[in-house]
Amino acid sequence: MARSRSSPPSEDDSELAALAWAVAHPARVQLLRLLVERGGCVCGELVGATELAQSTVSQHLKVLKDAGLIQGEIDGPRVCYCVNPEGLKRLKELVADLC
Repeated sequence: MARSRSSPPSEDDSELAALAWAVAHPARVQLLRLLVERGGCVCGELVGATELAQSTVSQHLKVLKDAGLIQGEIDGPRVCYCVNPEGLKRLKELVADLC
């Protein structure tokens, strides 16, 4: 449905912008791809699979988690991250609706 230029952004527009921002950094895209490929990871494994420092990986994982694209489970002293299928599905839907 077409909207006039003076219409405020819709909830979908705002949601897409937030999700797009979460994947707007190449390192976050790399981390998301790694989680999709592996089906789940421990943070330390993600650091080893990238050339990023632990603190940098943690910051990027937080952005992805806050956006709802990944989820994390505490397993003793570690946090195991995996893709949130619903979050990724929603991103795909919103991008597809652009066409």
